[in-house]
Parts: sequence; C-alpha cells; structure tokens
Amino acid sequence: MRLLLIAFLCAHTLFGQTYQSFYTGDTTDVITPTQGGVVLMGGATEDDNAMRWFLQRSGGGDIVVIRTSGSDGYNDYLFSELGVPVNSVETILMTSFNAAQQPYVAQHIRNAEALWIAGGDQGKYVQYWKNGPVEDAIKYLIHTKKAVVGGTSAGMAILSEAYFSALNGSVTSAEALANPYNSRMTIGYADFLDHPDLQHVITDTHYDDPDRKGRHVAFLARLAQDHGIRALGIASEEYTAVCVDSSGWGHVYGGYPQDQDYAYFLQVDCGADYSPEICTTGQPLHWVRGEQAVRVFKAEGRSNGQVSFNLRDWRSSTGGGIWQKWWVENGVLLVSPSSSPDCLSTAVEQAPDASAIRVMPNPASILIQLDLPENLLPAQVEVIDLQSKTFYTKKITAENTAIQIKDWPAGMYFIRVKNNGISYCRRVVVE
Repeated sequence: MRLLLIAFLCAHTLFGQTYQSFYTGDTTDVITPTQGGVVLMGGATEDDNAMRWFLQRSGGGDIVVIRTSGSDGYNDYLFSELGVPVNSVETILMTSFNAAQQPYVAQHIRNAEALWIAGGDQGKYVQYWKNGPVEDAIKYLIHTKKAVVGGTSAGMAILSEAYFSALNGSVTSAEALANPYNSRMTIGYADFLDHPDLQHVITDTHYDDPDRKGRHVAFLARLAQDHGIRALGIASEEYTAVCVDSSGWGHVYGGYPQDQDYAYFLQVDCGADYSPEICTTGQPLHWVRGEQAVRVFKAEGRSNGQVSFNLRDWRSSTGGGIWQKWWVENGVLLVSPSSSPDCLSTAVEQAPDASAIRVMPNPASILIQLDLPENLLPAQVEVIDLQSKTFYTKKITAENTAIQIKDWPAGMYFIRVKNNGISYCRRVVVE
C-alpha cells in the first residue's frame, strides 16, 4: 500500500550545507502525461484560476516547488485547496549554493510533472542555480519532458531568455531611466534558462506596485544597445498571470473588470532604426524613434483567461486589450494610444494595404507562402531575424512567392515589403 504523507519534513545535511524537503501527498513517484506551458505570475497573491491551469497540465502528477527562502506555504494550497487532484507536492528549500548542488534536488526536479519557482531573491536564484544541476534539471523539464513550469515575482523574472538578475539589488524606474547603466542594472542574456516561447524576452513583475514600466523599457533599451536585438517584454501586474500554452498563446488571468488587472506585451519596433538614440553610462535614456520606440499590447486579466495574446506572431489577440506606443524623452517615459498591431513606423501605420499582405503558414517549418496584392508590385522583400541578420532578399514581381526556410534556425523573423518608399512589416515564426 502506498504511503500517504501530509506535511512530512526531511532535512538533508552534507558538509554543513542543508536543503529541506517539505512533502505533502504520496511519496511514490508517478509518471503522468504532461502538457507543456509556462506561467508568469505578477508577484502578489496567486491567481487561483491560473494555478488550476498550471496543475491541470501536470496530468495529476508530482508538483515540485523550489525556493531559497520561506518554507512549505504552497503545499496545502496546491495539493488540496484548488480542487485539482495531484499525486504530491514537494517544496525544496535551498539556502546555499552547496545545497543546490546535491543530487537529490536535481533528481526530484527532473521527476516532477510541474515545477513552480517561488518568489524571493532572484539574485540568489542566479547565484545558486545558474550553470549547475538545478539549471540543467529545469531545462530537462522544459525541453525533454515537456512539463509545465511557472513562477511568481523572482520566479517569473528568471524564466525568460533575458533577465534582470538583481545581483546588486533592485532598481526603480526613475533610476533605470536616469542612467540605464547604473550599477543596479544587472541584465543577463542567453546564459541561463531558455524556454522556447520566451526567446529574446525579458519579463518584469509587480508592474503596478511599484510602477516598473520605465525600468522595463530601459531593460529593452539595454538589450538593443548591448546585443543588437529587437527585444520583447512580458509583464504582469501583481494579481495577474500570463499562462502560455504549447501553441504559444498567452492567456491572461486576473480579476478584470472588478479589479483593473493587466498584463503587458512589449516589442521593440521593427523599423530599420530601432536602437536608442542615447543609451550610455551616466546619461538619461533617450529612445524616441518618431515616438514609436516600443509598441505594447495591454491585455485585460479575466477570471477565465479568455483574453489571449499570440507569442508566435506577437500581433494576434482575442481582443480585450488596447495597443499603445511607448517612448522615452530624456529619461521620461511617455505613452500614447495606437491603433496598429503592426510595426509602428508612420508609413506602416497609415498604409491601407498592409492588411492585404498574407504570410502562410505561421508558424512555418519548410516554406513560407507570401501573397502580395497587385498594387504593391513590384516590391523589394527582405526577411531578417531579431538580430537584423538578413536571410532573404529579392525583388518580387509576382503576387505569390514561396520562400524556402527549412534550413533557417528556429525563431521569430520580420518580413519587410517595400514599395514606392513605404515599408510594410509582417512577423513569422520558424519552428
């Protein structure tokens, strides 16, 4: 007979370094069918519906919570309070670098059908877990086991390919905008976790308390300046969560309209000149680019997650949100409404023919079918990636053109169509 344990605590010590395991449920490891996905929680009280979504994708298996402070606060909540049956919930507390290196920790993460990263100090997460067995175990869950992972506050912050490490403490929007290279602006990129739907993304949390929009834009500016990428951003307000399913749709959970809960999806504009005009040490950030440096979809967080945004093309949504333009003038963030879900250059935003350009399929893996209306021909077509590397360029005279992509690296690409001095932009994801 299987042994059912409730609130079982086991402390393991090696060379004076301790990790603790708080176990609730059945200690027998089970293997259940999982559904991939990622949950990005804003940092206050968890949204119950988003957490049910998270548990359901475990297939009733074993849930592991990892953290570097606190104790077993998630165990009863995840095991019995949400009404989703699971085999067990185990919280593993690692209070030192050495504790995170122990084989037990990595093995139990690998055995999980769902992994939750609690809030705390993301600087410790980076110091304890990066380039070690915990990082490897998380990547195994994401890429091999295809299990759902999620995190709140600091846990959300480290899940994206780019991340604010907080190794020198937190930073305010005012500090980041006044000097985007101040000592607290510690940003990592492509050297830690790598969820496929969070490539070139940097997340931010507690978006409404305090207001972190300015520092998030400064993160994007640094990524554009330092790495030459058109970075992307996902942010959740404190009581809001973004649940990204296996097809790349981010479902936004919250209490709207009773509570003004929002998530934000930020994109550096895909115009040819996208880097900040001034982004240097000791000077205020200046990133205008015709008042369209960053375009943003502000999405309502509803109890049923019905408002969704597509992270594969970064333009499609199910409604329930508004488009905005964000830019920075001498360290001051400015926001304006926008009607366009496409690139925000003035030419694109005013071009009536842009919607007639079709790219199929999207995502694609072998070829792209590009359909252009007759009045845009002839056109110069260019396909570039987020680092502005050109993968295709050709003058097109036919309405239908097939572009071979089977040897291209997976990721997001921009298709630029130029006709009579006007540029049109479409995004496509290569799998």
